[in-house]
Amino acid sequence: MSSKATASWIATLLAALSCAAAPSGPITLRTATFELNLQPGADGRLYQREVGAAASSKDARRNEEFYPQAGDGYVFEPALQVTHADGNTSTTLLFTGATHTNEAPDIGLTRVNLRDPAYPFEVSLCFRTYHDRDVIEQWQEIHHQESRPVILERMASTSLLLPSTNTYLRHFFGDWTNEMQPVTEQLAPGMKVLDSKLGVRAGQFRNPSFILSLDGPPNETDGRVLAGSLKWSGSFQCAFDHDGQRVRALAGVNPFASAYFLKPNETFTTPVMIWVWSANGLGEMSRKFHDWARQFGIRDGNKIRSVLLNNWEATGFNFDFNRIASLFDPAKQIGAELFLLDDGWFGNKFPRTNDSAGLGDWQPNRHRLPNGLASLASEAGKRNLQFGIWLEPEMVNPKSELFENHPDWVIRQPKRDLELQRHQLVLDLTRPKVQDFEWSVIHDTLGTPGIAYAKWDCNRYLTQPGSSWLPSNRQSHLWIDYVRALYALMDKTARAFPHTELMLCSSGGGRADYGALKYFHEFWPSDNTDPVRRVIMQWDYSYFFPSMAIAGHVTHWGNRPMHFACSVAMSVRFGMDLDLTKLSAEDKAICAGAITAYKHIRDVTQLGDLYRLEDPHLEPRGALNFVARDRARAVLFVFQLKDAPAQPVLPRGLDPATRYIVRELNPAPGGPALPQEGKTFTGTELMRDGVVPSCAGALEACVVEFTANSN
Repeated sequence: MSSKATASWIATLLAALSCAAAPSGPITLRTATFELNLQPGADGRLYQREVGAAASSKDARRNEEFYPQAGDGYVFEPALQVTHADGNTSTTLLFTGATHTNEAPDIGLTRVNLRDPAYPFEVSLCFRTYHDRDVIEQWQEIHHQESRPVILERMASTSLLLPSTNTYLRHFFGDWTNEMQPVTEQLAPGMKVLDSKLGVRAGQFRNPSFILSLDGPPNETDGRVLAGSLKWSGSFQCAFDHDGQRVRALAGVNPFASAYFLKPNETFTTPVMIWVWSANGLGEMSRKFHDWARQFGIRDGNKIRSVLLNNWEATGFNFDFNRIASLFDPAKQIGAELFLLDDGWFGNKFPRTNDSAGLGDWQPNRHRLPNGLASLASEAGKRNLQFGIWLEPEMVNPKSELFENHPDWVIRQPKRDLELQRHQLVLDLTRPKVQDFEWSVIHDTLGTPGIAYAKWDCNRYLTQPGSSWLPSNRQSHLWIDYVRALYALMDKTARAFPHTELMLCSSGGGRADYGALKYFHEFWPSDNTDPVRRVIMQWDYSYFFPSMAIAGHVTHWGNRPMHFACSVAMSVRFGMDLDLTKLSAEDKAICAGAITAYKHIRDVTQLGDLYRLEDPHLEPRGALNFVARDRARAVLFVFQLKDAPAQPVLPRGLDPATRYIVRELNPAPGGPALPQEGKTFTGTELMRDGVVPSCAGALEACVVEFTANSN
């Protein structure tokens, strides 16, 4: 060890011993209605005292250590597990101090510093508090000055202690076309683990967001709930360790196959964990989460989203310039504002005429688009349509010029036959030349004149996680370094194209997480666009994501009535994936009416507060309403899933004293009139007596606007 490192280690040891002898006072992380209280103990360790309410005066017990370490007395699931440079597998972290800075009037950053008394190894526990929104972000920064790399075996982003009685967990599982299915269960003694080992598009089977309810099963309006969401698109683990006395919630990078060799003087920063608190049930929690997300979680969260038309259902891979251009006039006539050209526009030696060839060769196909993308974007621009493009920059088909020239650029295991998914492989983003290649693809494509939107897809996960670029003794870095390189690429894209709207797609909801979403405007929740399934799926995504971030497209999936499909899509970011030239006159009129209505209300649905009213998991219909921030307007959606007698729907969040005019938007042709159409009621009356919707039969829908009466 150098003399400089020795001096630093001695200073660390003295500071840690001093801390153990003279513990500091409590550290309180406080938002509007939430408190997290930490207390250095007489032994120098850091303890958590309570969560969710003001701290009591009782001393913390040893088994309430806040960020426990493996190997020196702690026998439950640790937050941190390290092998030091000399092979020692134990770590002890003692409190050395805390700092607090104000980043904005209601945003504060607190850093709690911990050091090992035997090694020059330190961890900073970092907390960003959003006071008015009851949101806390947490992450750790791990640093050392040992003589050689230390091995980080386990490095949780959070380790939060919760009550052991009456605590429930709601988490979400699924698969392709069936994402975001909820499970609610009481936590009992033992370990509950939610994890993903997929590396890329890691959220396919499980979502890295969950809800903890401290007062029994969660409901919309009552009880203490804490939503957790990990900002990470790679392999993750969320573990809930119930020892009979308390529950410890840990979340972060999945330790499976992810040992990380941290060099001296390097800092490892864990993914950020988001915590959102409510003492009044799920609805209040979601409104706080949405408000935070629009400001800090997604791009341009204060700007309304346009109406999109995708060509995929109309053409699939079978198109050329004239076929795509022929879709522009119908799109404009029906009210679309943006046209998205999906898969199939590229590849020459191996044309992208199906999904088995062409990925990696991102040059416009000369036969289909002889004048490139710019001429097509120009044709759209002549109709005052914005133009968007589909990309899958991380992937390659073996049947491509890219793979022919660079077979070593893919992620694969040596001595194993290639395992394909959707006929494709994943490019190794830990390799600098791959990073440069993918950036050139993105830069050249999005830099094409007239392109204003891009759909970034990712259609497989890792099954043979090996890198020919990484050293043989650092293969475990692949899981982490890939995601870091991906985020760097996404960040570079967002900065280089600040006015280009970006959709995050991963063969559906494989990347529905705030780690990637911070660079995007919206995400594609599922390839399943059946509106019956989307009613339920959108309900569950809405716990964590605002409606403007959830892309909903009208398609023929499920062969549902067009009015029902349009109404469901209107409650999120509205889009269409239809061949408009083949629609009946009635369906075309329904679509045009839905687009007109959507444009009228999208400022309320995208920027307003959401109230979930009737759970489609439990009831024959789903119902929700949005309220403008000034409460002068509101929009109610009712989706009838099964036949049932017409019953009033009770909206929430209206101003009790305001008098609202009730009007149905884009009513179904030939359907009954809304009983309260055109009448005026106070907010109190509407919330007490409700509105009887014009739908009662299965696959019917009703969209109602409440507008403050200025007379």
